[in-house]
Amino acid sequence: MKFSDIAADQWEELKPYLDTCLLPVTGMTGSEQPYEATQALEKLRDIMDLIEIPFKGRVVTYPALHYIEETDKSATVEKLCARMKDIGFKFVILVSAAEQTNLKCPSADLLFTPDASGAIPAASTIAAAIQSAWIAGKVKDN
Repeated sequence: MKFSDIAADQWEELKPYLDTCLLPVTGMTGSEQPYEATQALEKLRDIMDLIEIPFKGRVVTYPALHYIEETDKSATVEKLCARMKDIGFKFVILVSAAEQTNLKCPSADLLFTPDASGAIPAASTIAAAIQSAWIAGKVKDN
């Protein structure tokens, strides 16, 4: 579900069911050629589809963070993830169009990115990781 699909008067009713935030991080620096920006957005969409479609009704997709400086990337993304948890999301999933080997975000529960060859994770890998995070999160609460 997209953030823009939730009306203010619906949020409190939906909040218990929509406990997972999907935060897209395109990973662009602003130095991309137009075709490279297109490729990054298409790759991001492809990974997001593997989460948004099967887990509709539990995941809220927030607007993408398209541009980010390499020097403060982890700090910026970590602040956003922590804020998402502060407003009530139990789980935060990061998705990036770029391989993010040096992205450190303790507040994020999962991070899905292409591998070094540019291949996106398999749908079964993503689904298993998300379900495991949800199960582990429920166990912690008991």
